[in-house]
Amino acid sequence: QVQLVESGGGLVQPGGSLRLSCAASGFTFSSYAMSWYRQAPGKERELVAAITRPGGNTNYADSVKGRFTISRDNAENTVYLQMNSLKPEDTAVYYCSADRLFLGRTYTYWGQGTQVTVSS
Repeated sequence: QVQLVESGGGLVQPGGSLRLSCAASGFTFSSYAMSWYRQAPGKERELVAAITRPGGNTNYADSVKGRFTISRDNAENTVYLQMNSLKPEDTAVYYCSADRLFLGRTYTYWGQGTQVTVSS
């Protein structure tokens, strides 16, 4: 059974930090690119950060560049999102996603999300 379980969300003051974790199971984690998305109330889900299978390449939304860092531990089947200098506009539900293109078919899995609220 495929599972992606996010944790680490919560309430933080502007300028603070949080570290999100996403624990994966039920599939070959190292074969999948991993991403973090977020969705704020009334807005579409947007890509925040992504990391390739070996973990050598990363990609970030312009709004989080220089503040967020995505990383993965293939031995622990976990992907992380370190979020620094948080702003109120970072408030959203954060989701992790696993993606793989194999023999012309795309496999995508989603977690249930974790709430991040940035407020004083």
